[in-house]
Amino acid sequence: MLLLVGTFLVLMLVGVPVAISMAVASVLYLVFFGVAPDIIVAQRMIAGVESFPLLAVPFFILAGNLMNSAGVTGRIYSFAVALVGWMKGGLAQVNIIGSVIFSGMSGTALADAAGIGTIEIKAMKDHGYPVEAAVGVTAASATLGPIFPPSLPFVIYGMMANVSIGALFMAGILPGVVMTVLMMVTVAIFAYIKRWGSDAPFKVKQLLEASLEIVVVFAVPLVIYLLTLTGLSVNASVGIALVLLLAVDWYFDFSAVMALMTPVILIGGMTMGWFTPTEAAVAAVLWSLFLGLVRYRTMTLASLAKASFDTIETTASVLFIVTAASVFAWLLTVSQAAQLLSTAILSITENKWVFLILVNLLMLFVGCFLDTIAAITILVPILLPLVLKFGIDPVHFGLIMTLNLMIGLLHPPLGMVLFVLSRVAKLSVERTTMAILPWLVPLFIALIAITFVPAITLWLPTQLGLIK
Repeated sequence: MLLLVGTFLVLMLVGVPVAISMAVASVLYLVFFGVAPDIIVAQRMIAGVESFPLLAVPFFILAGNLMNSAGVTGRIYSFAVALVGWMKGGLAQVNIIGSVIFSGMSGTALADAAGIGTIEIKAMKDHGYPVEAAVGVTAASATLGPIFPPSLPFVIYGMMANVSIGALFMAGILPGVVMTVLMMVTVAIFAYIKRWGSDAPFKVKQLLEASLEIVVVFAVPLVIYLLTLTGLSVNASVGIALVLLLAVDWYFDFSAVMALMTPVILIGGMTMGWFTPTEAAVAAVLWSLFLGLVRYRTMTLASLAKASFDTIETTASVLFIVTAASVFAWLLTVSQAAQLLSTAILSITENKWVFLILVNLLMLFVGCFLDTIAAITILVPILLPLVLKFGIDPVHFGLIMTLNLMIGLLHPPLGMVLFVLSRVAKLSVERTTMAILPWLVPLFIALIAITFVPAITLWLPTQLGLIK
């Protein structure tokens, strides 16, 4: 096992990509120790991606890219400005609200940082904010992407831990709300200390229009519920509600109602059993195409082709990591890494809260060095037996693991969000790191709350009957 892990770490330290590092380390381990035939590498790589839930990965990535190419991110930004831009530190608040909405379309921190994050950083700089402040709040808000549904890390975790992906999606909503509130409070504190002003004039008309859009979005599920009370079937009620929505949107020509409906459709569809989380990814793509080609008419063949090629590139890199990590994780299992870790931890403590503290520290460290998808694929088979032994709900643990790894994305040496924002803001990695540090405070507070108050995570999926 030392050769396997040691080779991997050495290759990582010299700058070899994570997937290649895992693949080379795995092959060398098999060659030297002969624990299995060489063909096992190919078999495990194929088995690693031979999973129905993984089909959600390319579709959610495509949905996010289509939203970008259709100009939906700009509409979300304008809506958020109308809603909270008049507050002190308005554009920083806009940054957070925009990320909350965009997270319901992309499911990844990188998509958030590279998509709407690009617009937000430029706008904050143009309004006189220090570039460090723009980068810091954008980095913190980007972590919301994989917490609010849909979430690519949840898809991978659900597959590896054999946990309901729908339950994970619902479990992420309340923690996401907690994180959002903490970030907005942090912005308010910074605005008071740094004397940030408002970035848009307070206009009652704009605020009422933005508020009306929110009312319309939340009215859709209410109308569906009321129609079902009259004796109509759920399908008929949904059809009538959508027709009414299209009519209202056409009449008032709302800026962002249809974009705001994306997470409502996905979550509502999964809750009502219309589609599985994997099928929800396809629904997200179809809705994105509808917005770009029919409602907003901003998507061209060129932008559609670019979104498709970007999706192919991103999906290939993600699935390559999954395949390499599958072989690496299998060899760790064969090497009895889980048993060794279990013995080591149980020799330290038999208290589940102490165990969770240790796991948090481990995840924060791993997240600084290892890609999120690779970390989940490698560590879940090792840690899950201990999680079950301590009586921790695997859905709760999935949220803890994901949030830790999201925080790791903001740290050197391999924090991908760190490098994306460094490039977008044209800042050195060192300055970007220092800019992000103050914004880790609300993230760590959220992590502590989510870790030690399981009800924040488990209440909603329990109420929906997704977990017992």
